[in-house]
Amino acid sequence: MRRLFPVTDQTEPTTSGAGPAGPDDRDWSLAELAAAYAYPESASGGQRVPFLRANMVSTLDGAAQHDGRSQPISNATDMRIFGTLRALADVVVVGAETVRQEGYRPARVRAEFEPVREAAGQAPVPAIAVVTAGLDLDFSLPLFTSPVVPTLILTGAAAAPDRVLAAEKAGARVVIAGDGVGVEPARAVRALGELGHTRLLTEGGPRLLGQLVAAGVLDELCLTVAPMLTAGDAQRIAGGPSVAVPHRFALVSLLEEEGFLFSRYQRS
Repeated sequence: MRRLFPVTDQTEPTTSGAGPAGPDDRDWSLAELAAAYAYPESASGGQRVPFLRANMVSTLDGAAQHDGRSQPISNATDMRIFGTLRALADVVVVGAETVRQEGYRPARVRAEFEPVREAAGQAPVPAIAVVTAGLDLDFSLPLFTSPVVPTLILTGAAAAPDRVLAAEKAGARVVIAGDGVGVEPARAVRALGELGHTRLLTEGGPRLLGQLVAAGVLDELCLTVAPMLTAGDAQRIAGGPSVAVPHRFALVSLLEEEGFLFSRYQRS
């Protein structure tokens, strides 16, 4: 893998997060990837404030999935970055439909990231936070019955009491982030921050990402562009409500390997 942007003569990661550069195409270590994708040290009054990044993959013609899943348009390096972003996060926010379609499992402990997470005061793994209005989930799955840290359920105050009770009996922690049935994105971000989760990562799906974009709470997008064309009617990486004025993001990093582009954009 090689860095295309920012251009630098550095051949080793720096404290600012720059990774290897130069014409050589080589595998990056997990430590180098972690440095390249480090969360900004944003703080307010000496306290960290929530920073929400998204990680998505898209084909050249804008498809976020193939046959209903993202795995067919991914590759090994994309999955390494996927794992690195998870390892850096306090919590992974995901929509209920994605949990059902992708067969989500709890995050696993990765020995290579244990020192990094311990130094940052983080739990051994990120919590998974499922955004759901109806709580139409199978609470017998490992995501709820055997996570290293309890799975969070983000829902509205009007959620069905029997489903809330089922989630809690399964071991999940229910977090109210809306006055009605659904979740209010800004309130969800605040609620997670109040729980001490400030390094936030969302892996979609497209409907959830669209809601986060429309609410103006997304700080960063990590987008893998796969050198593939799929046609068909697959969703884009973000769907749902549009914004009155397009949100402008700035490119902060661009990596390449075998035609796959790994970009990182932050809110301007």
